[in-house]
Amino acid sequence: MKVIRSKSFIASRPWGALDIASMNGTTVRLHWTDQPYKWHVNDGEEVFAVLDGVVDMHYRDGCTEQVAVLEAGDVFYAGVGCEHVAHPRGESRILVVEREGSV
Repeated sequence: MKVIRSKSFIASRPWGALDIASMNGTTVRLHWTDQPYKWHVNDGEEVFAVLDGVVDMHYRDGCTEQVAVLEAGDVFYAGVGCEHVAHPRGESRILVVEREGSV
């Protein structure tokens, strides 16, 4: 049993994570960041839930770049092959559910 107070979690570096669970090849991690990530495509599906802060999620729909503004409580689903990058506006805490070992 774990209780995690996400608003008090701070990592030692941007995108540092607290591993919460690993379930049948799927990981659940709490990330803290104040810096953008990098453009990437996961090797499976990804669920990205903003718990604290605001994140501009850039993603490519074909050749067109789109931006979704995600606030606390919002969830972004990246299907297989979805190229995306998260740009937080200040500090953010994000819960990420994805295949174990994914980028």
